[in-house]
Amino acid sequence: MVTVYDMQKTSDINVVETRPLPTPAQLLAELPKTEAQADFITASRRDIQRLIFTDDRRFLLIIGPCSIHDVEAGRDYARRLAALAKDVSDRVMVVMRVYFEKPRTTVGWKGLVMDPHLDGSNDIAAGLRLGRSFLREVLDLGLPTATEFLDPITPQYIADLVCWGAIGARTTESQTHRQLASGLSMPIGFKNGTDGGLQVAINAIKAAAQPQTFLGIGLDGAAAAVRTRGNRDCHIVLRGGSKGPNFSAAHIAETEQLLTKAGLPASILVDASHDNSSKKPELQPDVIRALSGQIQAGNRSIMGAMVESNLGAGNQAFPQPKDKLQYGVSITDGCIDWATTEKLVRELHAALTPRFA
Repeated sequence: MVTVYDMQKTSDINVVETRPLPTPAQLLAELPKTEAQADFITASRRDIQRLIFTDDRRFLLIIGPCSIHDVEAGRDYARRLAALAKDVSDRVMVVMRVYFEKPRTTVGWKGLVMDPHLDGSNDIAAGLRLGRSFLREVLDLGLPTATEFLDPITPQYIADLVCWGAIGARTTESQTHRQLASGLSMPIGFKNGTDGGLQVAINAIKAAAQPQTFLGIGLDGAAAAVRTRGNRDCHIVLRGGSKGPNFSAAHIAETEQLLTKAGLPASILVDASHDNSSKKPELQPDVIRALSGQIQAGNRSIMGAMVESNLGAGNQAFPQPKDKLQYGVSITDGCIDWATTEKLVRELHAALTPRFA
């Protein structure tokens, strides 16, 4: 008689370890949001939705580190940004980038959630706790939060603390991420493809607006069939592509036409990083100034921008010993420094004067 132990193993051949994680419900109970945080998140999401889709003339600025790797430096940055945000709030709604997951072209550090200790131990349970705790701290400073949703399970642990979300260029075409976006509770920006193509983002916006059913997990951690009603608060993000930048007046006009043809609002957010700055972080202010010029010339479809900014300029090689890392300098994409950030935000605020005349 052949027993189960005699059979050739056909699954988990390449799996070395399976570590249990807390369920989403357990983590949310351990680190709950306060009533004040819930009210602030709801109000911030509503404000962002108005900026994107109504005649609210304020500018949506999603700004902050490419990724959070040092929470103490992140706190330092957030405190500075919160003070600056108050000074410009009449014309600019500042939302802080709080990015915990990083897509990699091949290999590399995959973000605070996946490797919070920066040592390859991949302590995801600690990463989820650290990420959720940091989001609560940012909210308590009066700053709305933004993140990119990469892993389809992570949102169950942190999405209730996020005010705006992004689906990246590598995943905009992914059915999994379009389905995910259809059930998320905040406005979502779909980036154009890595080749610069806009149609994949437009298709994603239309798909995410529709009811979807897909495989996921519930708050109890059990596998579930998730049914959504669709998320109608999705929009396009221009981030350039392999053919070059796409934030010029001609590119904006083309995007407006394609959105209108698809029956979507002509509402555009521009990512000043990536191919729009030729992957040179110091060129991001030039992108923002070009957008300001278009707004001053009468453009009404550009409703916001993204900027990668940190305490220190550029980025630093990683992996390296943690005690050798420069404080406040990115270990992923390069950023502009704080002095440049403050100058740029105040300059943007002044440049928006005609929009409020």
